[in-house]
Amino acid sequence: MIKTCLFPAAGYGTRFLPATKAMPKEMLPVLTKPLIQYGVEEAIEAGCDIMSVITGRGKRAITDHFDISYELEHQIKGSSKEALLRDIRNIIEKCTFTYTRQNEMKGLGDAIYKGKVLVGSQEPFAVILADDLCVNTEGDGVLKQMVDLYEKYKCCIVATMEVPMEEVHKYGVIEGNMIEDDIYMVSNMVEKPDNDKAPTNLAVIGRYILTPDIFKVIENTKPGKNGELQITDALCEQAKNGMVIAYKFKGKRFDCGSVDGFVEATNYFYEQSQNEMK
Repeated sequence: MIKTCLFPAAGYGTRFLPATKAMPKEMLPVLTKPLIQYGVEEAIEAGCDIMSVITGRGKRAITDHFDISYELEHQIKGSSKEALLRDIRNIIEKCTFTYTRQNEMKGLGDAIYKGKVLVGSQEPFAVILADDLCVNTEGDGVLKQMVDLYEKYKCCIVATMEVPMEEVHKYGVIEGNMIEDDIYMVSNMVEKPDNDKAPTNLAVIGRYILTPDIFKVIENTKPGKNGELQITDALCEQAKNGMVIAYKFKGKRFDCGSVDGFVEATNYFYEQSQNEMK
């Protein structure tokens, strides 16, 4: 079982300024829940009960959200609003939350490496990027699908989706051979390639399962695109040894790191809530 899920959450969220000037982008609400809570719920469904968060300056709201607010609970006790805290209270009771800081923005690879002190160096762990909001109304959540796949292959796994070729420059892109339906043995990964140079249109999105040896690989990985330490480059080294699987997941992903994707997610979840009320 994979018990720990790492949440890199130290970014500035500049595409949402000024809203994110004093509020973490991971706390932006889609309806009544912040983005990071959707990610934590997905991790719980996948069997994780240790949530490790990489934070930064100005991210205290995340820590406070996953803690008990005795004053608030006292104020609404006995009212109809008490039920509104039921889900988050259940999360707090089920899970252990640990935190450390990424003091400088040096890329996702660096953020994950900072998580070594939280996840340890002996067990595999999951990674969720909260601004990639994923949902699957017809079955298991995306991370649960990947955990089940890990039980078979016991190696690093990245979630992928097909994107238009004119958008591949926004993503890390995989190259590999299909070994089962929607499952690829990765031979190469390229971070944000030019549209005409991308090996495929299979883009990596914010769901990973990583084996503990990834930390040693990151240590030996040089800064790449934009001078940042890219997890894509580290995984590319793993892939050379046949140790990375790409999985084209079942479900829908919203890019809530962009305004358009955030609005799309909000509209989708609003429609779903209205349908549930009928």
